[in-house]
Formats: sequence, C-alpha cells, structure tokens
Amino acid sequence: MSDQMATDRAVAEFRSAGGILRTCDAIARGIHTRTLYALRDDGTIERIARGVYRLREHPVSRHMSLAVVAARYPRAVICLISALDWHDLTLQIPSEVQIALPPGAEEPRLRYPKVWAVRMSGKALTAGVETHEIDGTRVRVFGPEKTIADCFKFRNKIGVDIAIEALKACRERRSCNADRLWHYAKICRVTNVMRPYLEVVG
Repeated sequence: MSDQMATDRAVAEFRSAGGILRTCDAIARGIHTRTLYALRDDGTIERIARGVYRLREHPVSRHMSLAVVAARYPRAVICLISALDWHDLTLQIPSEVQIALPPGAEEPRLRYPKVWAVRMSGKALTAGVETHEIDGTRVRVFGPEKTIADCFKFRNKIGVDIAIEALKACRERRSCNADRLWHYAKICRVTNVMRPYLEVVG
C-alpha cells in the first residue's frame, strides 16, 4: 500500500469513528503507527490527550471534552456538574470534566481537559448509567436522577445550591421520575438530606 493510500485510509477511519481515536483503536483499525505520526506531523490530526488524536477537519462539538476523557478512561462515568451540563440541568459552566472512578483506578493525568475524579463503588458506580455517543466515542454518563442524588451526596464539594437548582429544573421540566429519584437517594444514602427538598419542589 502506498503512503497516500495509507493516509487516505487512515483519514477515512478517523471520519468513520467520529473524528477521535485512541492510538490503540487506530492500530486495531489497521492504521500503522508510522502513518499515525505522519498525519500528526503534517497537521491532519492533532494530539488532544496522551494517546488520543482528533481529525482537525472534524468540527469540534460542545461536549468534545467528555469524549476525550471517555476515550482516555473508558471505565469512567461522567458525573456531578459535568453530567448536569450534559442533561441541561444547570446554568453552571463546568471548568473541568468530573468523573466517577472505581477505587484503585488510575488517577487522571490529562493536560486537556482538566479532570476531577471522585471514587464510587458498588451500586453507587453502576446504577443509573446511560451510554451516549459523542463525536463517535462511547461515553458513559449518569442519568439525571442519579446525578442529582450524587450532587446531594457530594454537596460539600460542589455546593448544595447546585444540587437544589438541578432538582428544581428536573422537576419543572418533568424530566425526572420521583420514584427513581428516591431509589438513587437510597443508593447514595442521602434520603434524609433530600427528603425536605423533594417535599418542597413536589
């Protein structure tokens, strides 16, 4: 295969993947590392994190940072303010991507985007997880009810006002189910904390 054919094939693979590929995924798709580095050197692709590349021609989505983190840390679940932003339940502009990781998982060390991790285990980590595709990357995000319960659980870190704001927005838009909210409140052990706010917002 000529260098041009290898380049064209590699670009096609990036396009089919939504514009973002990890090095290991690029190799699995038949892209030789020599071709990958040549594309990087000529500016066709850019390195956006260690072992993660983006096709420059591909438009940058608002949530690309979530895709970058998910590509680098596939075990992570987007949580707290980052998840609220994804579900459009907050006016806060996330300054970092907030993720949940299991105990013992590698501490995130990305230069971009900035990542802040909390540790969860058991049902707190596995319950309420949704899977979405962002820029061709599979991204795991906690659903709205689980995210709100987590925000009350981590209220001392992010502020209880953010949790209350999200709860009100969720109920006003009728995008939250009361039974699911209570279910996740039990999992997160915040029933006593959430009860008065649930009664107020109805």
